[in-house]
Amino acid sequence: MTNPNPTMPSAPDFLSWQEVEKLVDYLLPQLRGPYDAMMLITRGGIVPGGLIAEALEMTHVLTAAVQFPEAGQARLAWPTFLQFPEDRLLRDKKILIIDDIWANGRTLTTVKGRVVAAGGRAEAAVLHYKPGSNLFREAGPDYYAAVTDRFVVYPWEIQRGPDEFNTRVPQFN
Repeated sequence: MTNPNPTMPSAPDFLSWQEVEKLVDYLLPQLRGPYDAMMLITRGGIVPGGLIAEALEMTHVLTAAVQFPEAGQARLAWPTFLQFPEDRLLRDKKILIIDDIWANGRTLTTVKGRVVAAGGRAEAAVLHYKPGSNLFREAGPDYYAAVTDRFVVYPWEIQRGPDEFNTRVPQFN
């Protein structure tokens, strides 16, 4: 029987910007475009999606924001879409969905499903794939740069929260 509450690794895996660039460079040749648009999942997909959009010279970049119930509630509960493109922007389009990590798969599976329901064709790409915590046996990212079982901290997540903002504002003379 598997542990329903796995423990986090004792030390997070802190990535540098150079490591992120290497992951993007590894991911790019895998992508099977052309794509009509990209959809970046907020917030984790914004930075890698921007790098990929620039490399692929994508001009149609969309965003999706999905919120799941808090941890104490049902694990597979239906999410709230805080932001999602109109169906007309997805219908008959090939959409590349970008996020930083596929951990349990809820967000990307939900977003891909909604793109398909709107009449689009969806592919998902992430920097990291965590198959050990994936909740969906038959699903995973279409493209990924690395497999991990670690807790990954990306450079854009380090000391940038609202509590840090007032203490980190640069002073220009």
